[in-house]
Order: sequence, then C-alpha cells, then structure tokens
Amino acid sequence: MARLLLGVTGGIAAYKALELTRLATKAGHAVRVIQTEASTRFVGTASFAAVTGAPVLITEWEPDPLHGAFPGDPAPAHAPLSHLQLADTADAYAIAPASANTIAKLAAGAADNLLTAAALAFRGPLIVAPAMNHAMYEHPATRANLARLRERGAIVLEPGTGALGSPGEWGIGRLPEPPALLAAIEAALAPAPRDLDGLRVLVSAGGTREPIDAVRFIGNRSSGRMGFALAAQAASRGADVCVVAANVALPRDPGVRYLDVATAAELGAACDAEFERADVLLMAAAVADYRPAAPHAGKIKKTETGEGLALALERTEDILAGLAARRRAGQVIVGFAAEAGEGAVAYGREKLARKQIDAVVVNDIAVAGIGFDAGENEVTIITADTEHHVARTTKAEVASAVLDAVLSLRSSTTLKV
Repeated sequence: MARLLLGVTGGIAAYKALELTRLATKAGHAVRVIQTEASTRFVGTASFAAVTGAPVLITEWEPDPLHGAFPGDPAPAHAPLSHLQLADTADAYAIAPASANTIAKLAAGAADNLLTAAALAFRGPLIVAPAMNHAMYEHPATRANLARLRERGAIVLEPGTGALGSPGEWGIGRLPEPPALLAAIEAALAPAPRDLDGLRVLVSAGGTREPIDAVRFIGNRSSGRMGFALAAQAASRGADVCVVAANVALPRDPGVRYLDVATAAELGAACDAEFERADVLLMAAAVADYRPAAPHAGKIKKTETGEGLALALERTEDILAGLAARRRAGQVIVGFAAEAGEGAVAYGREKLARKQIDAVVVNDIAVAGIGFDAGENEVTIITADTEHHVARTTKAEVASAVLDAVLSLRSSTTLKV
C-alpha cells in the first residue's frame, strides 16, 4: 500500500477530507496530514490524528514526533526538516480541499507555509482538488492558476456542481465525494496504460430534450451511462476529456471536464466550440431528430387544446454530419446507433458511409438488459474494413473496446479526410 500525504486547506469541505482519510487508511494506505491554520477552524488536528495514528503538522517550526515518517515505518534517528522528509517519503500528495488562496500560492510557486513548501519539494504525483464558492472558481485568475498547475503536471480534479457552503447557494465548486477522491489518488499511484496520453477526447452523452412548452418536452430514455463510461475510461488512459452532457443525472468523474446542455441546439453549439481542439469525437448522445417548430412560451392548458393537441415538428441539425464535414486531418470520429431488431448492423454501415465518419458503434436495444439506463451493453463496432462484435459485458469494458478501436484507427491510413 502507499504512503499518502494529505494537505487540508481552509473551507467547509474540510470535513470531507476526514472521511477521505478514513477511507484511505481502511484501504491500507499510510496517511500523514498537513493542515493550514485556517483549516483547523473547520476540523481540528485531533480528528485527523485519531484516524491516521500520526501527529498532524501545521507549521514547519513545530517538532514532528515521527521525524517525517509514515505510520508503520521506523522513524529516522535524527529530526529532519519536516516539509522535506514528508515530501521525500510520500508516494502521492493530495491537497483536498484546495482553496482559491492555496491554488494561487501553488501556481506562483510560493512556500509560505508547511503545506505549500511540501508541495514545492514534492516530486511525485500531485493531486489538487479545488473547493470554493462558484464565483471564485469561475474567476479568470483561478482558472489561469489551475491551467498553470496542469501545465506543470499536477492532476487537477474537476469540482462538482450543487449546493455550496452558503444557504441557498448553488453552482460549481463542490469538492468531489471522498470515494471519488480516493479513486483519483489511487489512479495516480497505479495508472492504467497511458496509451491515450496527450489526446484530447470530446464525448457527447445523454439525451436531448426539446421543449413543447415551459413544462413539457420531447425526449428519449438515454441515461448517459455509455458516454460517461467512455469518458472515465479515456481519462484513466491519459486523455484530456471533455463531456457534453445532455440531461445526465449520474456521478461525475473528477478527472473529466463537463459541459451541461439540454437541447439539440445547445449540444450542437457546445460540440462545435470544442471540436476543433479535439483529436477524437465520441458521439454517444441520443440527439433528437425533431423538435416542436413553435414551442409555447408558457404552459399549454387543457382548456386551450380541446380534445387533442397537434404538434408541428421540424428537423434538428445533423450535428455529427456537420462536424464530420469540417474535420481536420487526423481527427477520429465515432458515431453511435441504438437500433432495435434485425438490420441494425446494416443500418450502422449505411450510417458510416452517409455521415463520412470512421466508426459506428451499434447496439440492439431490443435485447433485454442492454437498453437505456442499463449497466451492461453488447455492441458491434463497425469501421470501413472491419466488424468487431463485443459480447455482453459492462459498459466500462465496452468503452475500453471502443477506445482500442480508436487507437487502431489512428494508426491506420483509413481515416476520412
């Protein structure tokens, strides 16, 4: 098991760091904790010491009874500089929560407290988990600081969206939940094969909703599970992943960037903005083919419609075909086709040719247990020269097979241009 150094900064999310510590020690990891003075206003040092079985340090001036050792390791005979010894011994250093102030210090290379000094001295995987008010997180200064940390090799986790510290406050800035934090730390310690390192992957997921009025919509039953599985697998294999999520109510991977949309038009605009920088497009979202031509501004009353309601529908934009038409050389584009019954593979091959893309992933939603919102899938991956059937398995395994196909396409000479 690993030696984990945990830095805890000031913020209401510090309570999650205590649960992260409990989970890490339960998993067999040895944990040492450094707290900023501000963080002790939220969680005291005694709580972390009780869970880890090791003293908590706040400043470099206080003596460390363990001389920089981790629980289970023999302490050095001499008393080394704590920030250097802890940084030299740890296998990974996670700062969770990371406040806007500490992120600014890390980006500037400041070492004005034990937590930042240890970060500057640490040479292993550094995981930074921002947690703050949404206005602070979205401020250009914070965004620039996080970008600088990423450029230097830090693993910056994406915060969640939801209720924040102040009553009634809602937005981006929530610290990921402790199990997700531990998973990110362990992934940094024992990474999956990094065969997608340096690739930028754009994934669409979920199902669009086209408004009929202020209350009702035309939609579909796509949960986004397949798209989210693709994103998680791509991120674990080293890719820089952005997900355009249409109405998806699933847990978020802190290593993935998400853009939330509702309608086909919004999904198209988001994909259009991200497509140029992407090396791979995985178009897994179920996009509505039609939308109401004249959605009602308010709520349509039954008293207004009589015995029935007739809707005039218009075609939505073919997002996938539009993106494929302006692709640059080397981009890989994969479409998805959810079909029911015979002819599914034939339709997928027709879609491959018609939309001028590199692969189509076809699944038969008529088969029980692999339709919408299911944990498993069974697909056929179609390219210009091949058909690869993936027998029923988890969506994570299907996602892995799709990414293997992407790598094969990138190494071939059959990409559409």
